[in-house]
Amino acid sequence: MASFNKILLMGNLTRDPQLSYTPSQTAVVDFGLATNRRWTAQDGSQRDETCFVDCRAFGRMAENINKFFKKGRPIFVEGRLSFDQWTGQDGVKRSKHRVTVENFTFMPGPGGPGGGSDQPDMGSYDEAGPSGPGRPGGPVPDDDIPF
Repeated sequence: MASFNKILLMGNLTRDPQLSYTPSQTAVVDFGLATNRRWTAQDGSQRDETCFVDCRAFGRMAENINKFFKKGRPIFVEGRLSFDQWTGQDGVKRSKHRVTVENFTFMPGPGGPGGGSDQPDMGSYDEAGPSGPGRPGGPVPDDDIPF
């Protein structure tokens, strides 16, 4: 039986990233992401829906997310859905889904690139390292698009 686990989300951070390290000194960052959906209801009124998602990244990517992102900053993440289970301090079994980030892209917008000298050029980052204008895998300049 074939299976496929891939998720793409674009939204804003709901809180500042929280960086920690595993016992083997691997960086881990946790952050919340909010995505919005707007649609027109049958009665013609505009409706909004917000979905809140917990995300986790590892390694150098985790350190970069912690360095360049803060609450409210837009981000595009690519990853896989993970299911966590644990027993709470009250003895009750708990569980939740979380996105394990495998790649992310800097997005323009509030707090985005151009908003400060410590912000990198817009581009993406995965385990292989950053990409962006002039780098493999980066955005294609508008004048190179054939339409």
